[in-house]
Amino acid sequence: MREDHCTRCGACCCAFRVDFHHSELASRSSDGVPDALTVPLTATLVRMRGTDATAPRCVALEGTVGVGVRCGIYDRRPSPCHEFAPYAALGIGDEACDRARARHGLPPL
Repeated sequence: MREDHCTRCGACCCAFRVDFHHSELASRSSDGVPDALTVPLTATLVRMRGTDATAPRCVALEGTVGVGVRCGIYDRRPSPCHEFAPYAALGIGDEACDRARARHGLPPL
């Protein structure tokens, strides 16, 4: 993966809950999110571990926010991660991206 704004940031991975349908799990899809990285919420929803903590941090995030990060399951990440701030890698944030960055003392894109 080439370096971009997102690979230096990671603030989104430490700001929001990441909930998604259980059909995205590895136990249900060969390219799904590893089940062990999630916690069940309802009969059909799961959440990425660490994202519901007082100081959220997704269990799949590696590195230091604002310096250099990577997603340990990038190719298998859930749909909310695919859909978040689609142009941030190009240096174009959105309101949610800006809020996440502000939480970590980073300026908006």
